[in-house]
Amino acid sequence: MLGISRYIFRQLMTGLALVSMALLCVMWLTQSLRFIELIVNKGLSIVRFLQLTSLLMPSFLVVIIPISLFTVTLFTYNKLNNDRELVVMRAAGLSHWSLSHPALILSAAATVFSVFLTLWFIPWTMRSFHDLQWSIRNDISNVLLQEGAFNKFGEGVTIYVGSRSPAGELIGLLVHDRRKPEHPVTLMAERGALVQTENGPRVLMINGNRQQVSVEDGKLSVLYFDEYTLDFVSSASEEGGRHRDAREMTMAELYHVHKDSTALSEYRKAKVEIHQRFSSPLTNFSLPLLALACLLPSGFNRRGQLKDLGVATALMVICESASLAASNLATANLFFVPLMYLAALVPILGCVFVLREYGAAWRRHSFLGSAV
Repeated sequence: MLGISRYIFRQLMTGLALVSMALLCVMWLTQSLRFIELIVNKGLSIVRFLQLTSLLMPSFLVVIIPISLFTVTLFTYNKLNNDRELVVMRAAGLSHWSLSHPALILSAAATVFSVFLTLWFIPWTMRSFHDLQWSIRNDISNVLLQEGAFNKFGEGVTIYVGSRSPAGELIGLLVHDRRKPEHPVTLMAERGALVQTENGPRVLMINGNRQQVSVEDGKLSVLYFDEYTLDFVSSASEEGGRHRDAREMTMAELYHVHKDSTALSEYRKAKVEIHQRFSSPLTNFSLPLLALACLLPSGFNRRGQLKDLGVATALMVICESASLAASNLATANLFFVPLMYLAALVPILGCVFVLREYGAAWRRHSFLGSAV
């Protein structure tokens, strides 16, 4: 029995690794297209690009692993059945439940891994991702001033750089500051440089002028200067940083979200996120069990098991749709939170019942059908 379980487990483990890596690469490719704008317009380096995209991958693993488990379980047991290996194993006295042990062990390991991801690792990576993305989009020190282009930073600051000297000096500067809409300012300078200070990045401008049009009377005032410093930190500090999403919060932070301290929609999202982190790992059991419950009781068929494969795939899509619908309903009304657990537990209980209670009768029917 141990030898047979190890034999099936090795096939499942190898297939899970290959399918998960393939799906993860596809997800990485599709998500990386979102950040092309940062590379083109912000001069994002390849190192930062890889760092940014890699922080998203753990959140996709929670979705990818259950689907990979379902696909690998379906493929492996169908292959064993077509090669008549399952027929031999059943003849040796192994029940459907015994044949399911390798897949269930792998599912248990995947569930523990998913719990670690959802409870601890993913909140940290999501927080790091949003912090990095926010700093890239709003902090001038994290991006490259593109020559011959209008570079936008934060809310209301646009910089044009004519060229850049080998020493890093900026030639031909034009800055438009709209952080105070009632007092927009335009600055032009012959040259300048990006400098770092204790209070953040600033642009030092030399030999230029500062132009401002009065909103009241429309008069233009021009100030000529030899040296001028423009600060980029004030707008970000006034906003008090970015808003944190529920996916970034730790479990302790989610539990301490109250109706009185936040908006109702944010409160519901926080509470649903708690239940989502506990319910989503259960799909590592429900989806593989669907594949087992559809394939094992059907027995051997010389024409193949195309019908059983189709039924298993349809049930998987229904279960995933039900899980998504339950999550959306719970976000709209916390009364529907139990549906999030039912969407995962009902398939598990139903498949266990099928494998344990109806396996023996269906197996005898399978042998009689194959003998005929």
